[in-house]
Amino acid sequence: MRTMILSQHGRFQNGLTIENLAALLSDPQNLIWLDIQDPTQEDMALLRREFGFHPLAIEDATRSHERPKVDTYGVPGDLDGDGVADVMTEAAEEPLLIPLGPADAAQGEEKETPLGRAYYFVVFYAAAYHPEEDHIEARPVNMFIGANYLVTVHQGPIPHIPATMARWRAPKSPLAHRVSALVHALLDAMVDDYFPLMDQVADRAEDLEDTIFIRFDERSIETIFRLKKDLLAMRRIVAPERDVLNVLLRRQLPIFAAEDVAYLQDVYDHIVRVTDNIDTYRDLLSSALDSYLSLQGNRLNQIMKVLTVFSIILMADALITGFYGQNFKYFPDLDFSLGSFWSLILMAIVTLALVIYFRRREWL
Repeated sequence: MRTMILSQHGRFQNGLTIENLAALLSDPQNLIWLDIQDPTQEDMALLRREFGFHPLAIEDATRSHERPKVDTYGVPGDLDGDGVADVMTEAAEEPLLIPLGPADAAQGEEKETPLGRAYYFVVFYAAAYHPEEDHIEARPVNMFIGANYLVTVHQGPIPHIPATMARWRAPKSPLAHRVSALVHALLDAMVDDYFPLMDQVADRAEDLEDTIFIRFDERSIETIFRLKKDLLAMRRIVAPERDVLNVLLRRQLPIFAAEDVAYLQDVYDHIVRVTDNIDTYRDLLSSALDSYLSLQGNRLNQIMKVLTVFSIILMADALITGFYGQNFKYFPDLDFSLGSFWSLILMAIVTLALVIYFRRREWL
């Protein structure tokens, strides 16, 4: 499914078709956002034909488990057109000049590289917590960021994308007529949703602690391990996303203006806070797991202590039974008419004395 929005100096147009996409892209005054959900082979061919994206970037955009990253194509020094910079330098505000071939050089001319060829390919993740499953789901959003366009490719619905589009098209929208504003708004929306996700994980961790100390539910151990695994997966996502923002803050391409650095720095600060929260909640779950194991060990010790006490009591009764059960002809009190009752009374007295003794020692 494709959704395309065109803005011309803040005026939006509807009913756009892919057929006139090339003409729209050629006008630097146009700002285009093309969103592709559940991409097909036709969509990938469109990205190659109309935008000229690198095949490696298109291949990465179709993968569902790509690591968060940013690739820069068309930076200064990319003279061979392979999409990889030969010399990594800061992008200047002047047009990029590339020497021509011998025929053109004879005319003493130089040709400017169009800025539309330079773009970022960014992989960022949107995450959500499902309390009914105690599971954190993260889905990648692939972004192609050019001078006057933003292309997002993803599997399944990503609620941040239509929300950001609606915010962009709203009357008196705070988003400026720059692709950098759209990128910041989308990244900020995804990162801001990390915070309520972490709050939900924190509440769940507190519930697990109550379950462990109050009810001692043995099923909580499975939930703890699942949440720890999800937090580890989130840590592996958030840490590379800091590197993504670092690259964007360097402004290797003249796509982000100097005034956009403060907004990207704000998103970077949020990412750092989320990383600290993940580490904190992982430690909290580890402490809950240690508490569970300690309580389980204490419960086992209590069980062993009770079994030991009753073993001692039964051994004392067995001693009396064994003493009076000896098979001798001349045994003391063998002809005593109340001998059986006397042995039962003696066993009851010994059992009661042992119970009182163990209770005073707080073993029972």
